[in-house]
Amino acid sequence: MKSALYKAWLQYEPVQDQKLAAAYSRLLRTVVIDQELLRTTPVTAAVQELQQACESMLGFMPQFQAEITLDESYFDIRIDVSAPNILSEEGYTLVHDQQGGQEKLILTGRSGKGVLYGVFHLLRLMAAESSLTGLDVRDEPANSLRMINQWDNADGSVERGYSGQSIFYANGAFTKDLERVKDYARLLASTGVNAISINNVNVHEIETKFITAEYLPTVAGLADIFRTYGITLYLSINFAAPLHIGGVPTSDPLDNEVRAWWRQTADEIYRHIPDFGGFLVKADSEHRPGPFAYGRDHADGANMLAEALEPYGGLVIWRCFVYNCMQDWRDRSTDRARAAYDHFTPLDGRFKDNVLLQIKNGPMDFQVREPVSPLFGSMNETNQVLEFQVAQEYTGQQRHVCYLVPQWKEVLNFDTHAQGMGSEVKKIVNGSLHGMTHSGIAAVSNIGNDDNWTGHTLAQANLYGFGRLIWNPELSAETIAEEWTRLTFGNDTRVVKTVCGILMQSWPIYESYTSPLGVGWMITPHTHYGPDVDGYEYSRWGTYHFADRDGMGVDRTVATGTGYSAQYFEPNASRYDSREACPDELLLFFHHVPYAHVLQSGKPVIQHIYDTHFEGADAAAGLLEAWTSLEGMVDLGRFAQVTERLADQAEHAKHWRDVINTYFYRKSGVPDELGRTIY
Repeated sequence: MKSALYKAWLQYEPVQDQKLAAAYSRLLRTVVIDQELLRTTPVTAAVQELQQACESMLGFMPQFQAEITLDESYFDIRIDVSAPNILSEEGYTLVHDQQGGQEKLILTGRSGKGVLYGVFHLLRLMAAESSLTGLDVRDEPANSLRMINQWDNADGSVERGYSGQSIFYANGAFTKDLERVKDYARLLASTGVNAISINNVNVHEIETKFITAEYLPTVAGLADIFRTYGITLYLSINFAAPLHIGGVPTSDPLDNEVRAWWRQTADEIYRHIPDFGGFLVKADSEHRPGPFAYGRDHADGANMLAEALEPYGGLVIWRCFVYNCMQDWRDRSTDRARAAYDHFTPLDGRFKDNVLLQIKNGPMDFQVREPVSPLFGSMNETNQVLEFQVAQEYTGQQRHVCYLVPQWKEVLNFDTHAQGMGSEVKKIVNGSLHGMTHSGIAAVSNIGNDDNWTGHTLAQANLYGFGRLIWNPELSAETIAEEWTRLTFGNDTRVVKTVCGILMQSWPIYESYTSPLGVGWMITPHTHYGPDVDGYEYSRWGTYHFADRDGMGVDRTVATGTGYSAQYFEPNASRYDSREACPDELLLFFHHVPYAHVLQSGKPVIQHIYDTHFEGADAAAGLLEAWTSLEGMVDLGRFAQVTERLADQAEHAKHWRDVINTYFYRKSGVPDELGRTIY
């Protein structure tokens, strides 16, 4: 029997409100559906989900029939490819109708995917014990590509994975037990995710061969599972595959033999997987091979792959995480933050229509706080994908709770001013601002084979929240938190209020006791867990804070710094370039300032550091206290698991507090004005 930890937000607990349970039962006992639809995917998955939910929540299995024979209540499921009020192929309507004694609920999908998403919408309402009377829903996704990137390796490890081992691979081979893969597909589909790349962007020897006849039958089996749930499968590829496994003496993207090899490879892939999504590519980044080795640029490399996939409608998703990772720390003119913009903006308009550039949300690397990447809005003629990280690499690694949806909301709502006011990132990545064909949002997954999927049970909220937010960026972080909490823990008012409170406080709390004012990177090298203020300060990675006895921060201004601030459109460029106008939370990202510099909050920088770290550690202890107040109201397995994680977080927050405060006290010589203990 699957545990509550494992079932995540698909608990399907019995409906407690008996009046609502009776109303749901009246509508769902009889399901009217064309019998042909029952044999098509992903309608089959939708039907199975409905059956499972009804049996668990209401105690019966629905009866499916082709037409209604009596004047009774029923649930009508239809596909209408020309439905005038559904614009998207994945959209649906869900309408309650009552005429006289006959009551019906009508789900109309533009496609089988629409039916699947509509069923999950219905089940969300039922789990939250919402009335269906008068229901009139029209829903469709804001983004066409809604993707998860697995950083799983064939040896079973997961790069930046904090939830156990891979669910896809072990010991250099694909897993034989596919039940967990199927359940993962269910979880993703329930939030609206429609694409997945199943292997790490850092492609190793075995994974390089996934695009060959040796491995494609197995890959095709996984594609079958995900297809059932409306999810298209992609592969991360090794740009140097022709050289490594193809018997070609080069991987030069302009070499005719190389281009022919990729065309033949695409032919082979689509013979096995006719609806294969395409390639995800990390090239010329952190020692990965790419077109630079041959004097070519990113457009040359991406277009060569796009040409091979074009006959099949496949996409090339080309990551923009390209920078000098062998930087000399003595050289202050080199700025990692500038790199993506400098590399890619000169190439705007040169990429083929089936190439999408995947851009991290910030210019560095998924820090707890950094500005939005200036690459968004700077390329008017190029398809773009926004990349988030659900895995908490720099935000507590799923040992600390850190609900990231509020951070992602800030990114999506950031106004780039690329075409004047109202040029938000969400309009760029959904394609509407620049009228692009392909666009969307992707994220690095946070799941593994831990029983609860995500290491920290509350980290499930980030995976759920990612899917819901990219389906509808207008949803609030609070709404998504409440949805997840009700689906996961039930509808007790105190439980919902407490868990939502923990989630909504968690990102500001984590930020407060870790790296201050946007400077980032004060973490242990390689593991990226725990404080080490100078861990990367004299390294090659370009991740510096430049703290000295007088002050700290990185000068990225035009007049005296790296000029990074000028990569933004006005008025953002001037706002960031000005020490006085720059938002406090990003001050040290853009400016090197004295410890005595007074923030807009009215505090000197050094006192802000002391205060936030003391307050943050206290607040982390408060999260544990709030959670333990729910003892007896949450099942023992999940209560114990979350209690353990929050207790560890509270202790670790103290360690962060003391390391950071002691470092800057010793550096600055300025005492805490409140006289608290600093070592």
